[in-house]
Amino acid sequence: MSMIRDLRAAVRPSLRKSSTAYNKYDFTRDPSASSAVVDCAVYRDGVRERAEECLTPREALQRVRDSGGFAWIGLHEPTEEEFSGIAAEFGLHPLAVEDAVHAHQRPKLERYDGTLFTVFKTIHYIEHAELTATSEVVETGEVMCFTGQDFVITVRHGGQGSLRALRHRLQEDTDLLAKGPSAVLHAIADQVVDGYLAVASAMQDDIDEVEIDVFSEPQKGSSRGTDAGRIYQMKREVLEFKRAVSPLLRPMQQLSERPMRLVDPDIQKYFRDVADHLARVQEQVVGFDELLNSILQANLAQATVAQNEDMRKITAWAAIIAVPTMICGVYGMNFKHMPELHWRYGYEGVMGVILVICFAIHRTLKRNGWL
Repeated sequence: MSMIRDLRAAVRPSLRKSSTAYNKYDFTRDPSASSAVVDCAVYRDGVRERAEECLTPREALQRVRDSGGFAWIGLHEPTEEEFSGIAAEFGLHPLAVEDAVHAHQRPKLERYDGTLFTVFKTIHYIEHAELTATSEVVETGEVMCFTGQDFVITVRHGGQGSLRALRHRLQEDTDLLAKGPSAVLHAIADQVVDGYLAVASAMQDDIDEVEIDVFSEPQKGSSRGTDAGRIYQMKREVLEFKRAVSPLLRPMQQLSERPMRLVDPDIQKYFRDVADHLARVQEQVVGFDELLNSILQANLAQATVAQNEDMRKITAWAAIIAVPTMICGVYGMNFKHMPELHWRYGYEGVMGVILVICFAIHRTLKRNGWL
């Protein structure tokens, strides 16, 4: 019994310590706290307050309400439980919250009771030494942005599209950041679209490589039509790219042309530049798709022509072989009365006739391009 008491006495302090550590992250105590929060800060007049201090979303919101400015909260793949506290603190619409928690959303712009909800698809180009029929060319992610009068909340899904460098870059431009949450929204849109431009340039090189391979002379031992798998894989990657770019055109046009209460008029001018770059990417992606269709059709046509050439050669040799087969078949029937059967030079004569006919057929077919 004394041994058990000693063991309990030894374990009890560690349990108290563990309980204290757990209470530090007890979400029932502070619903706005979340392990998915990457960064949380308050900005006033374009300057980050107390950069060395780590705030909870609730504390950031309270400071904004007390002293003005806006809060920028960045999250990475939050769960429904982790995001529910923040959503309740900032009054986010349940439908937008559901879209933010569950990824794989279309790029869009929606307005909910004084809050703009924007979804961006991020595209990352995957470097590869050689394009094959199974090569992954692009990798997609998502950045969702809640923009309010005094806050901006970014939710990122996927391993790419980090906003850390963007935050540091904006903090250096205090004049732009002083415009409020709409400046952050523009910076995110600009970074996403610039990523599209870089991916489009890299994909252009891959498509040029495929085009050169299709229209160049095939190597010895290879045949036409072997590039169809690579072309089809490239079309799948272009389609993934297109799904990210095309739906975003209308939201960018709305942000650049339609006056919105939550978008600063000076920032709206910058959205026009983003919309113009996005339109250029859209034209490139559509051109990629059409070009790949043409390359695929040309590749299939080459394969068909190669097959026809092989069939013509097989048919030509079958015609040549048919002559000796027919003559030898006739003489092999062992009839008693056959021409030149008892002639001393009958064997040589028949073989000579076979060779002459075969040579004449071969020369005729070769002259006509069958051989």
